[in-house]
Amino acid sequence: MNKIVKVALGAALILSVGATTASADADKGLKLYSKKLKDACGISGAAMAGKHTQGQWNEINKAGNLAKEIKTICPKASDEDLNDKTLPHYYDFFYKFGSDSGNVPSC
Repeated sequence: MNKIVKVALGAALILSVGATTASADADKGLKLYSKKLKDACGISGAAMAGKHTQGQWNEINKAGNLAKEIKTICPKASDEDLNDKTLPHYYDFFYKFGSDSGNVPSC
């Protein structure tokens, strides 16, 4: 019985660490925004993230409209900068620094 509990706890720990590692990252989103979208948008990351509240960014992302919203705000953004690899990081960045978050990015 004791061995089963240890195996179960070990598996839970491995899964939780793996899930954290695989998730998107707001800091990476900030770097991607600065590198790929800042010039196209013509506004700072703080201004971009501040276009919506955290709840609004969440709803936009849930609806699958994040790329469309970025293109609305930044019509010069290229489609290749808004791919499936980068969008989760952009979302985490925009959510973390939304207008009602109280957080201010360093870009």
